[in-house]
Parts: sequence; C-alpha cells; structure tokens
Amino acid sequence: MMREGNKINKSLDYYMNLPYNFNIQQMEDEGEKYFFIKVTELEGCMSDGKTMEEAQNNILDAMRGWIEVALEHADYIPEPKSIEEYSGKFVLRVPKSLHQRLAYESSREGVSLNQYALYKLSR
Repeated sequence: MMREGNKINKSLDYYMNLPYNFNIQQMEDEGEKYFFIKVTELEGCMSDGKTMEEAQNNILDAMRGWIEVALEHADYIPEPKSIEEYSGKFVLRVPKSLHQRLAYESSREGVSLNQYALYKLSR
C-alpha cells in the first residue's frame, strides 16, 4: 500500500493477497465436465476450467483483470470480511404459522427453538 497524504492507495498485490471466498461447482454441459468458479465478493468475477487446478489458475487471472480495471476506474473494490466481523445473530421474520410449527417441533424434540432453527438451517 502506498500513502498519499491521508489517502491510502491499495495496489493490485494488496487485493490479490486478501483471503477472498470462492464458490466452486462441478458442472456438466453436453457430456463435458468442468469446474465453474466465482469470487463471492467480486460481482461478475468468474471463470472455469476442465480441472480444479485449471479453474483455480483461471480465477486468479480473472481476479487480476477485475481488480486492475476497478483500480484504473477508481471503482470500489470489496474486501472479504473476517469471521470476527459477524456476531452470529440475525433477526428473521416468519409467518405466525411457521413460528408455531417450529415451536411445536422444537418442543417435541426437547430443544430450544433457537437450537432447532440452527439445526434446520445447517442441513
């Protein structure tokens, strides 16, 4: 990172060394198998490859290009969030009938509604 006055200029190397998250799927199209990969935080940054290794190399090239263009245009570049930035809590509004059913099912299982919802969400 370079500093100009109070402003920090983050470089391509800075962004490329951040722990971005990847979503990888094995796909099949017309009998051909390949791996599709995208960067969760960088909208539209995706690639593929016939092997996992090729897909991983290709996504690094795609990231490099995505970030270079964003830097050239002074666009916002999202950074991955660390696990510490999440509280583990969120509010979820559900219909009363679903709340009733989940409360009944959690009671039947002998666990709290919170534990039951966590179990259902993690499946």
